[in-house]
Amino acid sequence: MSEKQYFGTDGIRGRVGVYPITPDFVLKLGWAVGRVLAQNGVGKVLIGKDTRISGYMLESALEAGFASAGVAAAFTGPMPTPAIAYLTRTFRADAGVVISASHNPFYDNGIKFFSTEGKKLPDHVELLIEQELEKPISCVDSDKLGRASRITDAAGRYIEFCKSTFDHELSLAGLKVVVDCANGATYHIAPNVLRELGAKVIKISCEPDGMNINQNCGATDVNALIQKVLDEKADVGFALDGDGDRVIMVDHNGNILDGDQIIYIIAREALRKGELGGGVVGTLMSNMGLEIGLKELGIPFVRAKVGDRYVLEQLLEKGWKFGAENSGHVLLLDKTTTGDGIVAGLQVLSAMIRNKMSLADLSSGMKLFPQVLINVRFAGESDPLNHPDVINEIKDVESLLEHKGRVLIRKSGTEPLIRVMVEGQDSALVTHYAQRIADLIRLN
Repeated sequence: MSEKQYFGTDGIRGRVGVYPITPDFVLKLGWAVGRVLAQNGVGKVLIGKDTRISGYMLESALEAGFASAGVAAAFTGPMPTPAIAYLTRTFRADAGVVISASHNPFYDNGIKFFSTEGKKLPDHVELLIEQELEKPISCVDSDKLGRASRITDAAGRYIEFCKSTFDHELSLAGLKVVVDCANGATYHIAPNVLRELGAKVIKISCEPDGMNINQNCGATDVNALIQKVLDEKADVGFALDGDGDRVIMVDHNGNILDGDQIIYIIAREALRKGELGGGVVGTLMSNMGLEIGLKELGIPFVRAKVGDRYVLEQLLEKGWKFGAENSGHVLLLDKTTTGDGIVAGLQVLSAMIRNKMSLADLSSGMKLFPQVLINVRFAGESDPLNHPDVINEIKDVESLLEHKGRVLIRKSGTEPLIRVMVEGQDSALVTHYAQRIADLIRLN
């Protein structure tokens, strides 16, 4: 398979105004996608976005590109990524498009696509799109141009879908929930879902201004959420990321639960109810504690490459339902087709209510290994991971861990970063080893 030039692990992403996140490229991208879709006689795509100010510019450029290829576009306005996956299916659209850079700062943006089944595009389709991008742009005849429209009830439809994934005989009445929407695409969705299911909702970071998305809030920075949960004496806290496909939770004591702990709770509950139907897919970054915890329950576990698309591939290959990344992407294929922070959080709340347990007690069956992740910005032409000193340092650390831990070094698929992860039983040693490797990478 040829190397992709533009598509990373989660669509095309970068700084706004810097190629390829420019109006001219995005216009041509819409045209190229439209051309690929038109080969199957398609006619309509859905376009959603998060709350970044650049979304206005990019959705206009995309729509123009689709129109020039003869494809109609329907706008939803700000909507979570999983909402577009759902609405693409329910509207029988030929594709869904999300304009978002997920957890990145507001000055970044990106474009990702869903197929008519609400799944991320496979690699071979992304390669076809890239082949079209190499061709000069053209325009269909005027009588074949695509039209634009707006879906006015998209938010209400998605709220009802989220509620439908929560056991109908249960209620959130009596629970006090703090929800942090990262000033992102769930700001008008998540609080309403929880409130309509009966919870007393306290919302924070639900006032987007186009530039405050993910700013000291959301799934990548839960400090404000922890403080609010403690101040309000809440039962639980939710932190979603900018586009709503990730969730991190906080218990009443202020302890953080990541994607590994969330999928452990959900899988254990499914096992208890006789609804597991297989095993769990994690990633190379999944904590060893998850693997051990699932093994003690007799639940099979496999690791995929980092990226929720690869988790999904493994789930489909094995016919399993449950998978997750520790960053908070949780895939529940018995509920929906892609990672959905709201839906995943609701399943944890359901387990709390059914078992009459706090989130702290519910998560106590799994012990996380200390894990340190250091991001090293990488901008040079040479690859420091090929430097002999770096290679030898990694080998030395692996030897010192003596099979009681792991070292994982990888390049980010969405940012110019090298991620250094070290995991083991001793927190201080893990931190020391990770810093040793990161320092050498910086020098080389």
